[in-house]
Amino acid sequence: MTGGHVTQMLERYRVLAVDALLAGVPSGGPNYLYDLVSEYPRRWGKGLRAALCLAACRAFGGTPSVGLNAAVTVELFHNAFLIHDDIQDESEQRRGAQTLHGEYGVGVALNVGNMTNLLALQRLAANRRDLGSGIAWRLFEETQLMLRHSLEGQAIEVGWIRDNVCDLDADDYYRMCLKKTSWYTCIYPCRTGILVATGQHDAVDVLDRYGWYLGAAFQIQDDALNLVGDFARYGKEIAGDLWEGKRTLILIDFMRRCTGDERERLVAFLRLTRAERTAAEVRWLHGRLLAYDCVESARRSARDLAAAASREGERALGPAADSEDGRFLLGLPEYVVERSR
Repeated sequence: MTGGHVTQMLERYRVLAVDALLAGVPSGGPNYLYDLVSEYPRRWGKGLRAALCLAACRAFGGTPSVGLNAAVTVELFHNAFLIHDDIQDESEQRRGAQTLHGEYGVGVALNVGNMTNLLALQRLAANRRDLGSGIAWRLFEETQLMLRHSLEGQAIEVGWIRDNVCDLDADDYYRMCLKKTSWYTCIYPCRTGILVATGQHDAVDVLDRYGWYLGAAFQIQDDALNLVGDFARYGKEIAGDLWEGKRTLILIDFMRRCTGDERERLVAFLRLTRAERTAAEVRWLHGRLLAYDCVESARRSARDLAAAASREGERALGPAADSEDGRFLLGLPEYVVERSR
């Protein structure tokens, strides 16, 4: 499937899921709650997670109507994560506009994130009526597993920043990435899509390896775009990861290859809080990462992971690889490493 067709299917599934999500947000209520739950979903986005869920559902014999509730659940959890992550990271931009906490304050944003999580739980509960108690309970179990992995991955990352951990290697990054990104971005949507399509409890893991490689490739490309992307398309502040002190594969590569003096300066920079860091030091670090070709090195790793995702996806899909949704799933790895936002 060509990049244009992948983009078209992403948009088709995104619109389907977001329209259903927005239709389910309560109207009225107190100020600064339900109206703001809709804020991030209304902004442009890729809709990758909902698309993975719906495409996996269709590829394994389901229909969009069967998978829609699961896809909306994925999107709600995703938007709650974004709100809370932006607060933790002190991010300034999200999807081309000010972050929720930047515009309305941390207290309001935290509450909106919590409500978004509650709406996701309500969507899960609705599966009992639509799919039966057995499948509904399995979806709760899958969600519990995803949340545990995601929160553990987030703890690893914020712990590295808090303790100024600098003795990391690529394997450390990949372990964090598996938990923080791959599980909720790719593995969980695929597992829930397969579950609602087949009703088979023991078949949900067939795309796990595909999802792990795809999620890691996606995250590395995101890390690269944070340094060299175009703000108008990327929608988040350029070099935000440097301001936040995130241990990306790009930064870890620089730590491994830089001179002793550069490492000493880097460790001192990372020891500071975001508020203490200066634009001059961020520019220095940004320049060093480019000079050492760390961004392109990471992108080569992302392309290798994307190729592995394609191989695993083709193996797992079998005859379904020739279906419209099978071709879409197999086209996603190239899309995630070539995208500009």
